[in-house]
Amino acid sequence: MSKAKSQFVCRLCGGLSPKWQGQCPQCGEWNSLEEQVAQVAVTTGRFQSLAADGAIKNLSDVEAEELPRTPTNLAELDRVLGGGLVPGGVVLIGGDPGIGKSTLLLQALAKLSESLAVLYVSGEESAQQIALRARRLGVPAAKVRLYPEISLEKILHALEREAPKVVVIDSIQTIYTEALTSAPGSVAQVRECSAQLTRFAKRHGTSILLVGHVTKEGALAGPRVLEHIVDAVLYFEGDTHSSFRLIRAIKNRFGAVNELGVFAMTDKGLREVANPSALFLSQHDEPVPGSCVMVTQEGSRPMLVEVQALVDDAHAAQVKRLAVGVEQNRLALLLAVLHRHAGIAAFDQDVFINAVGGVRIVEPAADLAMLIAIVSSLKNKALPNKMVVFGEVGLAGEVRPVQRGQERLKEAAKLGFTHAIVPKANRPRQVIEGMTVTAVDRLDQAVDAAF
Repeated sequence: MSKAKSQFVCRLCGGLSPKWQGQCPQCGEWNSLEEQVAQVAVTTGRFQSLAADGAIKNLSDVEAEELPRTPTNLAELDRVLGGGLVPGGVVLIGGDPGIGKSTLLLQALAKLSESLAVLYVSGEESAQQIALRARRLGVPAAKVRLYPEISLEKILHALEREAPKVVVIDSIQTIYTEALTSAPGSVAQVRECSAQLTRFAKRHGTSILLVGHVTKEGALAGPRVLEHIVDAVLYFEGDTHSSFRLIRAIKNRFGAVNELGVFAMTDKGLREVANPSALFLSQHDEPVPGSCVMVTQEGSRPMLVEVQALVDDAHAAQVKRLAVGVEQNRLALLLAVLHRHAGIAAFDQDVFINAVGGVRIVEPAADLAMLIAIVSSLKNKALPNKMVVFGEVGLAGEVRPVQRGQERLKEAAKLGFTHAIVPKANRPRQVIEGMTVTAVDRLDQAVDAAF
């Protein structure tokens, strides 16, 4: 018997190499090549065109119809999806083990089953385990069809027979096709199974939700091409010591990216949080030094987040700069701007910054709030009550405008805030009832206005 040939596959990009190398020749990643048995070429009709008609035509001749969305009846999930599920759309949901991915999808399927045919394909749990979870959550599972299976061919046959409108595959790393000899979860298996399920979804107009595993670094397991195949990629994240869960869209062909949905984990499953700003604001009886409230924009949703700063005398030869929830390199940059353009030095101080509630702020609109909080802690002087601050700070000391300033101010006013310090270009055109807005264009002006 001839010996089976082996090849080396990159677990990140799926690139092939005839021999092991320390660095992938395709993507340049180190220590990512894994040995696999070489796949036998399959000459079946699997690779069909997704289009019903392969004729070349003018773009103006194509009838573009807006497909109606199917709401999941979970408002926070619909927000992240862009309004609901799209017929033929494929959504990939990733997250840490035990974060609540299966619970969320089971709740969504139970609501959808009241008006649509749905199917839950489980490759990780038995039918008894899923039934126990449904009973614990108290969801109406009478119309939820369940199919515990990991063979792709059997799953596709079941989909043809059942003709569901919404399908959950839990998870894509457990599914395998008999056309390949590699183990389930390998790069080739994940890539091929996801591609065939996507073809089925496009051909039959079925909405498919794929559950994906994550690596220890927090990235989705499997080849990078998996994120390019699907229509939307959602990350389900949260602290295991906290009951709150955040679901974030990082790719969405049918909606906005960076949308954020907030859930609370309870004994009856995931519950939607209607006012997430309350999660990220500390409850102080009186104003405290080092605390500043800002308005961040997550997709189309403005949220109020408290930024806390602690400035203390350095007790070591090297000062400490620590940031949680914001970019640490930006903190060092902003401290230099504060010294140069506002005359406030912190070179001999340890500086710690924290965004309350475990939220991550990635936009530069947090610059001004971080600096005001640092000055507040350094002077040991609290900011006025019910004040919000936002704006980007440039290296020249200017306060630059941010996107959707009007929406941010309206959200702050709705939650009872009465004063705001904003960039001059974000000054509202019309008076916002109950709110006094101070517009500044320099950092030193903002510090003077705050104190």
